[in-house]
Amino acid sequence: MDTIEIIGLVAATLTTSAFIPQVYKTWRHKSTRDISLTMYLAFFIGTMLWLYYGYVHGSLAIILANGLTGLLVIVMLFLKLKHK
Repeated sequence: MDTIEIIGLVAATLTTSAFIPQVYKTWRHKSTRDISLTMYLAFFIGTMLWLYYGYVHGSLAIILANGLTGLLVIVMLFLKLKHK
């Protein structure tokens, strides 16, 4: 694995893990009043496009980051719809 791919994996780990506290807080408090459904829908579409881009280019960092972030966004969307 080359240096640039390692940098990408570190960046992917940091940006994806930064999203986890929001998911946890929302899950724990069951409050989504201040969360924008439109933003999360747009974010999910963008994440899926990045996932496809990473697949086409064979970038493990982009695939992992956006695959995991996409799953977290799905959880947030589920919580948003459940706790309206």
